[in-house]
Amino acid sequence: MAPTSTDELFCTTLRARGQRVTPQRLAIVAVLRDLDHHATAEELHGLVSARVPGISLPTVYSTLELLEDLGAVRRVANDGGTALFDARTDEHHHAICRRCGTVVDIEASPDQSALMEAARSAGFAPDDAQVVVRGICGACRAAGVAAGASA
Repeated sequence: MAPTSTDELFCTTLRARGQRVTPQRLAIVAVLRDLDHHATAEELHGLVSARVPGISLPTVYSTLELLEDLGAVRRVANDGGTALFDARTDEHHHAICRRCGTVVDIEASPDQSALMEAARSAGFAPDDAQVVVRGICGACRAAGVAAGASA
């Protein structure tokens, strides 16, 4: 797989911070870039292990924390405390199905300034706000209707 400008920017950023560019970090970035969904660290570990045998789960976690610090990945709070990671870093929000756990990106523009101001009023120094909508996805609703209809 040929390096992309994202890979080159990542390498340049790491070196500028005095950090090493390792095969493990590059593999994690490549897997994140290639995913078409939000993933847990454990899922990423499994996918990266195919490229870099022997990579440890703590390495995946520390790299995800580094990527989050660099603004190259977003952490999405999920029910049950399991963090999901999203390679899409532009401003967007998420809807999460309470039944199956599906996470989808949603395009909406809530009043971020009101959210940030409310956080400041509560004594926080906010740097980001994300909206997570929880409910039941269309597939689960349809399955529930179908299950109810056949009962």
